[in-house]
Amino acid sequence: MNLSAIDLNLLVAFEALYDTRNVTLAGQRIHRAQPSVSSALGRLRRLFQDELFLRTAEGMQPTPKADALMPAVSAALDQIRQTLAQGAPFDPGSAQGRRFTIAASDYADVVIVPHIVAALRRDAPGADLRVARLDRAQLYEQLDNGSVDLAIGGHLAPPKRMLSERLYDESFVCIADQRHPALRGRKLDLERYLALPHALFTPSDDGSARGVVDASLARLGRKRRVACTFAHIVALPHAVRGTDLIATLARRAAARLAGDGLTLRPLPAEVDPGPFSIDMVCSRRAPGDAALAWLQQRVRDAALRLRD
Repeated sequence: MNLSAIDLNLLVAFEALYDTRNVTLAGQRIHRAQPSVSSALGRLRRLFQDELFLRTAEGMQPTPKADALMPAVSAALDQIRQTLAQGAPFDPGSAQGRRFTIAASDYADVVIVPHIVAALRRDAPGADLRVARLDRAQLYEQLDNGSVDLAIGGHLAPPKRMLSERLYDESFVCIADQRHPALRGRKLDLERYLALPHALFTPSDDGSARGVVDASLARLGRKRRVACTFAHIVALPHAVRGTDLIATLARRAAARLAGDGLTLRPLPAEVDPGPFSIDMVCSRRAPGDAALAWLQQRVRDAALRLRD
């Protein structure tokens, strides 16, 4: 394919259509009239020999071909934007069309990302944000190729080529139903902790029934019963409320998610793994990107609000 014969603005239209699923809204985003976007879609269809977007009652739905193209198109456009932004000042109040991508753990989605979103909507309403799942197997490649701007999570082990910054320390607590018959008026000691069935958040979704505290239990020669496992942290309070299950999770996530009907308990000292850090990881690829530096500072500001 001859790249010089291709209008790169077509990829901008593709990205806007994919994000909005609406020709009119896509045009508004990229400041083009609806007929111009429709014309771009026709040219895209000829270029990729695929319908790309199908008109339905729910809007313009992407085809499998469009789904496959989107990650590469988005990464390429982000790289171009970042290259053009090298050395240029970033004015958040007038920023239009800048798109940030953060890879966030389930924990970060619940605890720190809402503060970042609030800062963006307040200070840079023209900038867009994509919060992607933190894929530990692909993360560092994504940071290298620019498809992810920064990552936020715990228990990360970035290679030396990455920039890693500790945001704050986190710890574990146990949550249980307030009316749990085995806990009312009783301390959650080691024997009671082991006697109760557990709900466990396992983000890898690989069938594992082991969490961080299981390493501590193994050193004691003990084992707990994990009765239910979940791929998303937000499921834990719903599983625990009104049942005999207990769950161990990060304290700030527990405080945000628990709500009425649940109680937070300290872990038995014997199994408490102690504090762990929540980190921000970035690539060294774009040190002159003022917009990315601005985003990194918003993450630091959010973390400062979460420190005890």
